[in-house]
Amino acid sequence: MHSTPLYQQVKSTIAPFVDNNQTSFTVALSGGVDSVVLLHLMNKIKCEIPALQLNAVYVNHGLSNYADDWQQFCAQLCAQLNVPFTAAQVVIEQRSRTSLEEQARDARYLALDKYSAKGSVILLGQHLNDQLETFLLRLKRGSGLKGLASMRQTRILKSGRVCFRPLLDITRSKIESFAKTFSLTHITDDSNTDERFDRNFIRQQIVPVLSDKFTGFEKSASRSITLLQQQQDLLNEYTQQDLAKCQNNSQGLSCTELAMYSAARQANVLRCWLEQFTVLMPSQKQTEQILDQGINAQVDAQLKIQLKEGQIRRHQGYLYFVIPKAQEQLNVISQSEDTFILNNGARISPVQGKGIRQPHADEHVTVQFDYPQVKIKPLNKPGRNTLKHWFKDAKVAPWLRASAPLIFYNDELVQVVGYFISANHVTDEGIFWEYHT
Repeated sequence: MHSTPLYQQVKSTIAPFVDNNQTSFTVALSGGVDSVVLLHLMNKIKCEIPALQLNAVYVNHGLSNYADDWQQFCAQLCAQLNVPFTAAQVVIEQRSRTSLEEQARDARYLALDKYSAKGSVILLGQHLNDQLETFLLRLKRGSGLKGLASMRQTRILKSGRVCFRPLLDITRSKIESFAKTFSLTHITDDSNTDERFDRNFIRQQIVPVLSDKFTGFEKSASRSITLLQQQQDLLNEYTQQDLAKCQNNSQGLSCTELAMYSAARQANVLRCWLEQFTVLMPSQKQTEQILDQGINAQVDAQLKIQLKEGQIRRHQGYLYFVIPKAQEQLNVISQSEDTFILNNGARISPVQGKGIRQPHADEHVTVQFDYPQVKIKPLNKPGRNTLKHWFKDAKVAPWLRASAPLIFYNDELVQVVGYFISANHVTDEGIFWEYHT
């Protein structure tokens, strides 16, 4: 095994981690031939590098009747190899607009991150044929450059955890041949032959025909994917420069700056901006709608475009991504002395200093939300007017107004926390209410 090309190739891909003192690895073990071969190879590498620490995690989705049998197989294999093993049980709840495959993948990554050894690099068993299948699936869906660039050898999870694919440049046939040569037992998932699933149809009917017809097709396609990834990396560099010019400190996207770019460049910046908030990108039609209405709307136009995970809103010449659930009605759920506890876990309490006077004995202090027609005369503002008027005067975004805590003395508004204090109640030695998350 030590002298085989496959062993040497995997060892060379792991070498940069080891050279940088990263010696802890966790194999995502499914029991299939690819992850089983990867586990055996890593275990042999460990014999050469005693400092290397190796673990394995099996994620049990419960989607197959054989899931528990596969888990037992993985546990026994790790016991034979003396590799620490963890089984992670996950529950997949079917959601609309998302495929079961996507949900299972998301749950798998979360579980791998949670149950892998602390600080370890997660090793995934995807190989070159998986890469080709992903490319063809995304081609079928009409993906752009980023989608067609398919799987990267290195993936960084939201937690910062590194995932790495040592077998990504190796064909399935070589992996299966290796397993046969060394009599490595593994699981065969019968669902992998069900051609009702697009990936299985591509695996069984498309890739073999292309490989038979065109010599070296797999390697040629792999080179093309690598070139697409390089071009995407280059595009990302320029896009980040554009985004830096267009985005303000509140993560709003300047419609004025966007208007200076070509349509293609506008769409590219918009997608890059949205990636900060959501993984579900708008359709081409929605993208054109956002750009058209965002750039060409009147200054005071109220733009609201609903996407899958949020809304695109426009305010003061900037586009903002707003998540509706973050705008749920706030209210006070308890009070401890002079501190109010809100249903979102935040606290509102007073500090001593220049602000409003203390309440009189006959004045009851309450915290309210979303009263746009209540009137107040803010300090250093002319006259008394509605809160809606003063919010508009202060250029406060409409979707932020309902979440501003309002301090009342009986029925009189005396402070809008974070924005105004009442000129009729101001004093140098008083209190000033603050919002604490």
